[in-house]
Amino acid sequence: MPTIASTALSRLWLDAGLPEEALRFARLSGDDPVFRSSFAVAAAAQASIAAAALAACEVGHVRGVERQQVSVDIAHAALECSTWFSVDGQVPEPWDPFSGLYSCADGSIRLHANFAHHRGGALRLLGLEPGRATRADAQQALLSWKAVDFETACAQAGLVATALRSFSEWDATEQGAAVAAQPLMTIERIGDGEPLQLPPLGAQDRPLAGVRTLELTRILAGPVGGKALAAYGSDVMLVNSPKLPNIAAISDTSRGKRSVHIDLDEGEGKDSLERLVEEAHVFVQGYRPGSLAARGFGPEQLAQRRPGIVYVSLSAYGPRGPWASRRGFDSLVQTAMGFNDAEGMASGQDAPRALPMQILDEASGFLIAMGASAALCRQQREGGSWHVQVSLAQTGHWLRGLGRVAGGFDATPPPREPYLETVASGFGELCTFRHSAQLSRTPAAWTLPSMPPGSSPPQW
Repeated sequence: MPTIASTALSRLWLDAGLPEEALRFARLSGDDPVFRSSFAVAAAAQASIAAAALAACEVGHVRGVERQQVSVDIAHAALECSTWFSVDGQVPEPWDPFSGLYSCADGSIRLHANFAHHRGGALRLLGLEPGRATRADAQQALLSWKAVDFETACAQAGLVATALRSFSEWDATEQGAAVAAQPLMTIERIGDGEPLQLPPLGAQDRPLAGVRTLELTRILAGPVGGKALAAYGSDVMLVNSPKLPNIAAISDTSRGKRSVHIDLDEGEGKDSLERLVEEAHVFVQGYRPGSLAARGFGPEQLAQRRPGIVYVSLSAYGPRGPWASRRGFDSLVQTAMGFNDAEGMASGQDAPRALPMQILDEASGFLIAMGASAALCRQQREGGSWHVQVSLAQTGHWLRGLGRVAGGFDATPPPREPYLETVASGFGELCTFRHSAQLSRTPAAWTLPSMPPGSSPPQW
């Protein structure tokens, strides 16, 4: 009998326009529940990881080598998506003390305060002084706000907070309707051109060897996508701004990548990126919608400058609807879309409950990798430039559509130790998970250690 994950993988694959016969090479073992949740979070992890690996292998097949088997165990996949890692024996604290749910005059609001400018902006909006205010002060101030009013005020100020909603309340919003009307991801041809020349691929080469990827993302989903592409052989260059902060997870998510600094607010930085684009095959970006286009690096602009490029865009709430330009993070999207409310009710608790991992980020990351490879397959067969669009909210809608898991809260999470490895990095001794997708002929691997931003020069 098909599992939730195997059914999801088949639908993902066919919706991306990939050949059905390749699905015979996927081997998925295990089933939900793995972690304590009423949602099929482990199946979402397994299906998205399998899709990313199988699509990369299909690029290899298009380049002339035989297909190979891709095996993914559900427990390993779920653990890989749990975002656990340590550096020099220390596990970083994932949340700022001000992050989390707060009561409002008529409901609840979730703040995401991991970055100082988001934390400070929210506190100033509440009439509090950053550096002096406590979480209790923030809670007291929020009691005078309605949840949606504070959510709206934060959005207008470029900050990040979302009101807690039920599924029915989310569905009744204009943004909920916009997300529901869209597919999980879109892969659209946006320009003409011949198939880009890729280096010859040997039978023992990883399937994306010779594919140059520029990754302009931060936080989690985008870096997870770039990390997956690197595991399958792509030459991934992570491009960070020297002016923007990062989170501790960069020590894990930048495995296998070169890491450079480019300031797009300066002419020299734009010139550097333009030179890199001239030889790139894939461009992945997670900037706020319209931000890169204003700097000359939007999808249509790059399709003209580099005919044949595969351009991947990541957003929080998708390209349509009144929230299309809003910033957002996994925890906020969970809250806005109804997952926290539904999970709390299913657990028998009176309080909302977060999903056991940041699965919207993680699955979106692997869908980025899958979409990039699917578009590469079409580019190699048909030519043209391609635009892939992925969002956390669309991934959330997909997760909800996978259904609920009976007895999910009775699960005993598996131990992480059998799946861990310890490697050297530019951040210290990194202990983290091996990749859960097992490729039968050309094993996935990260051949470069993770390094701090700016460690490499901006050149191929």
